[in-house]
Amino acid sequence: MDQQNSRSFIGIPGAIIVAAAIIAVAIIWTQQKPSVVPAADSGSAAHTLPQISMKPVSAGDHIYGNPNAPVKIVEYSDPSCPFCKMFNPVMEDIMSQYGPSGQVAWIYRQFPLDKPDPNGNVLHPLSGTQAEGFECAASLGGNDAFWKYEKAWFDAFPDNGADEATSLDQSQMSTVAKSAGLDQNAFDSCVASAKFQNAIEAQYTDGINAGVSGTPFIVVLTPSGSKIPLSGAQSFATMKTTIDTLLSAGTSTAQ
Repeated sequence: MDQQNSRSFIGIPGAIIVAAAIIAVAIIWTQQKPSVVPAADSGSAAHTLPQISMKPVSAGDHIYGNPNAPVKIVEYSDPSCPFCKMFNPVMEDIMSQYGPSGQVAWIYRQFPLDKPDPNGNVLHPLSGTQAEGFECAASLGGNDAFWKYEKAWFDAFPDNGADEATSLDQSQMSTVAKSAGLDQNAFDSCVASAKFQNAIEAQYTDGINAGVSGTPFIVVLTPSGSKIPLSGAQSFATMKTTIDTLLSAGTSTAQ
């Protein structure tokens, strides 16, 4: 996970699977007692789910899939983040499995790490401009163009892309826009205008309110309305376990 303090990590697979089990317990428990989760290990003290304050999902969001899906996955992402690039195919696989049936929706929100940390260091100085590219794609081609651009961007973005030169970055953005079927001149003009700077800043602030300190940061919205935070590039197994447990619990509750 890319963090504001310039440290990055990703958990080992075993730890991720344990985390998924804890999430499953939390999901079942919250059907009866929201916000209180029994500890996974017997004899340990009980934990409280963090209170997450975030903007509700609305038509103004970038939504992939059914807007009324029982499970919604909100991802706060940075276009320069290598772990976001790593997580992207996981979400593509999730949507391939659960999207056609309308069970899961993927919501993308901007969290560019282009702000100075307490030491004055900026982790991803180009990510704000890159986020403008995402928003310009949406403004020029609608929701479908946004997701085409998002996929093309992470497919093309190199692992060391956060360190590339500004001129290379802008050229790559234009090339990605063309591959997504957008008019390059209109796209370049849109990015240069920085017209979405305030909108991106609003999404970033929403992420701060949700407790985001690094990317990717995922908030799973459950059928019952609970919010489950997952920090870092999760595996497909973790996401699938979480989703299947939620859907099963929702079906049981509805019966």
